[in-house]
Amino acid sequence: MYRVLAASFVSGFTCLFLTPALIRLFMKRGYGQVIREDGPHAHFTKMGTPTMGGVLILSGTIAGYLLFSMKTFEGFVVLLTMFLCGLLGFIDDLIQVRRKRSLGLKPSYKFAGQLLIAFVFAFLATRYCHLPSKLSFLGEFGFDLGWFFFVWVFIIITSTSNAVNLTDGLDGLASGSMIMVMTAYLLIAFTMFRHPITEHPKFYKFSGQPALDIAIICGAVFGACVGFLWWNAAPAKIFMGDTGSLALGGVTAAVALMTRTQLLLPILGGLFVIEALSVIIQVGVFKLTGGRRVFKMAPIHHHFELSGWSEFTVMVRLWIICGFCVMTGFGLFYIDFVTRVPK
Repeated sequence: MYRVLAASFVSGFTCLFLTPALIRLFMKRGYGQVIREDGPHAHFTKMGTPTMGGVLILSGTIAGYLLFSMKTFEGFVVLLTMFLCGLLGFIDDLIQVRRKRSLGLKPSYKFAGQLLIAFVFAFLATRYCHLPSKLSFLGEFGFDLGWFFFVWVFIIITSTSNAVNLTDGLDGLASGSMIMVMTAYLLIAFTMFRHPITEHPKFYKFSGQPALDIAIICGAVFGACVGFLWWNAAPAKIFMGDTGSLALGGVTAAVALMTRTQLLLPILGGLFVIEALSVIIQVGVFKLTGGRRVFKMAPIHHHFELSGWSEFTVMVRLWIICGFCVMTGFGLFYIDFVTRVPK
């Protein structure tokens, strides 16, 4: 456990103490946030706030992992997925700040990038990490998906990274929520490490040093988000940008796939699902009805803002919803774990 804690402290202090220097650098270079013209008017005051803070979340996570990891291929594949998603987000952010507009990469280019990342993960994980190409909830089940598993991986990585990206619309909302989700996955991965199938036939097939490595990554991401939240809390001094949100979504999806808890992810990350569904519903109804809207604005956190809630109130209440989702998801895992304990 000391490796997990040490990685958390290293990544956390990296973000905590280096973020002020990054803020000054980005302000000097003019890398400020561009606000949507149709967004809530209260957000216009955030125009010019330094963005791309996800660079430090990535750096802190990588530093914590490299110093204390077990150097397994499973850990490398998960971290590579996080890095590639972050790189895609960085390109998107860079286009926005240089062109001074809220639109970055074309959707088709971002789609192609996420497709490539999913293929890299699926190929490496199935070929070198012995990841079964099956559905999983608290362990794999059902028949082999074959080549469709690559499509399934693409769906998970793309939906999760985009959902976290949509959630990152209020100061501290995405980083605070990710702290809770990573805490749950840290405990899940560490439990799998401590209770391998060699100890009892009903325990988890994913275990040993690979499971510990995933726990270390979760600890590093947890620490990075805690350190970053110090500066990202309202009123935010810096935003994570797509660099951070896509990286965090990518690593969450990769951890869920590697720990064989793919279908548990929508429960643990329930807040991200709600945010994404609000956009899907809004766009779908708008197109089908020729202009009618379900929400005042999507994602749903903007709807609550336009309904009169303060930004801080919206953030805290959505954190509470995230907490309930995480408790429910981890509760299901714990119940499953207890049923596996030898009588």
